[in-house]
Amino acid sequence: MQEILAKYGTIIWLVVLGGFFYLFLIRPQQKQQKKRSDMLSGLKKGDKILNHGGLIATVVEVKEDEIIVRIGDKVEVPMVKEGIARVLSE
Repeated sequence: MQEILAKYGTIIWLVVLGGFFYLFLIRPQQKQQKKRSDMLSGLKKGDKILNHGGLIATVVEVKEDEIIVRIGDKVEVPMVKEGIARVLSE
């Protein structure tokens, strides 16, 4: 048994370390990216959003990579979808 551990010990530790990185670093990041992608693709007219600058706005129009938001009375501006921090619930 000790001969096997001596021979393959480094490989075993690399596999354990790789599994650790996958479970605690890579997998949670992938879940977070999927959740964010779903949020951005699910945007629709009338949603209230919060952008990364702290500005609350209402979605007026949704395009491929950008949206048009209303930030005040008769004030509509284009915005890149990646600038959205979260969608505010009613």
